[in-house]
Amino acid sequence: MTRQSDAEFEAERIGSPSRARRVDVRRTVYSFRHAGRGFIWALSSQANLRVHLAAAAIVLVAAVLLRFSTIEFVGLTLCFAIVIAAELFNTALEVLIDYAWPEHHPMIGRAKDVAAAAVLVAAVGAAIVGVLLFARHIFHLS
Repeated sequence: MTRQSDAEFEAERIGSPSRARRVDVRRTVYSFRHAGRGFIWALSSQANLRVHLAAAAIVLVAAVLLRFSTIEFVGLTLCFAIVIAAELFNTALEVLIDYAWPEHHPMIGRAKDVAAAAVLVAAVGAAIVGVLLFARHIFHLS
């Protein structure tokens, strides 16, 4: 089988079976570079993302000091991942909306508010999980 050029690969339909069967480490690594670049940009431009990451770091250090179990660490990690992913989706939506509709429109403002509410729901849920887990250790609850 001959190696396809990037242009040939890109011209192939995304859902095609031949494209789905092919594993190309170079393209996979390249896609991780795109993700990393997006994360670094979001980190440098979004204050709320930095707040979420700082809170996650502080909570993880406290969890280590309180000797959380493995399953408790899994719970915390999933909560952090959900909140950070929600923040990244919110950022992506805001960037796309700002690009596509630079003028103010009430429906666009509503869409942004709903996306921000999704982040809030994820953060409140994560905070509740954190309070429950930490209360168990601080107050020696079983």
